[in-house]
Amino acid sequence: MPRVPAIIGLLACLAGVPACVTTARPTSEPAGIARTPDLPVSMYDRAGNPATYYDALDAALRADAVLIGETHGHPVALAFAAHLFEDILASRPTAALSMEFYERDQQVALDDYLHGVVDDETFKEAAKRTKGNDPPGHRRMLEAAKRAGAPVIAANAPRRYVTIARTEGFDRLREFSADQRRLFTLPQPMPAGAYRENYDQLMGPMMASGMHGEPVPSEEIPTRLDAGFRSQALWDATMADSIHRALVSHAPVVHVIGRFHTDFDGGTVQLLRAHRPHVRIVTLSFIDREPGPIDAEDLGRADFVIYASRPADEPTPDTTEQ
Repeated sequence: MPRVPAIIGLLACLAGVPACVTTARPTSEPAGIARTPDLPVSMYDRAGNPATYYDALDAALRADAVLIGETHGHPVALAFAAHLFEDILASRPTAALSMEFYERDQQVALDDYLHGVVDDETFKEAAKRTKGNDPPGHRRMLEAAKRAGAPVIAANAPRRYVTIARTEGFDRLREFSADQRRLFTLPQPMPAGAYRENYDQLMGPMMASGMHGEPVPSEEIPTRLDAGFRSQALWDATMADSIHRALVSHAPVVHVIGRFHTDFDGGTVQLLRAHRPHVRIVTLSFIDREPGPIDAEDLGRADFVIYASRPADEPTPDTTEQ
């Protein structure tokens, strides 16, 4: 019987999962790869079958792009993601790291730090790092890339352009200079389907309740949703384009992103496939929940759905600036 990493296999069994091993490829530890992370998680494939760390690692090593859908700031999930990235680098020296929490106009600051031009404090100031947008898991991935000489891609659009997409529309962005337009990518086509529906279902009630400000009158909500989704799509398009460009010389490109953008083939997935129809994408979705059996609503969410609970004494970080 294939060996199952102890914590994942034990949790699956205790949770009443019918089978404690995946029937996919063997899960023995690849040569030269660190041991599986000793973290309290439960993990499933897209169809809801129990999966192991090595199933995810094997899939990632075969992929062009690995999209790590995070719950921002989750310490257990980010530790798992960092371990996975370190193991990918160990087997695939051509890998690159791409990150939602860095914007394209921060690329020079990143490169200066990676190449030893500036120290840590200077880098943090130049890249506008705060406790909310520089969690330990992200920093661990950044340092792994630095040690390996791997590139780190500032993948996202600067906030000022995202705001203009929402308040003035894409035509306003088309008026900008070539140098400005290099800092963002307009969505072609707009993401659609369940992704847009899920966005409206999430944001509509928030607007109506005034969760992020004054309540929005019901007749104004459709217009506000369209405006907000323009911002969402600009993020998706810029990140997808950043991954697409990195794939010219690096594989896999490991992109760390909020999971809403990638769950159920979300906007970033859709627009990356628009660039590269035959791209091999592997998605992971980390959900802040006690390990246990997979929920029906999570079937098909990602290639690997990972439940990870936040430590009881760990506060949820403020990531509103991102």
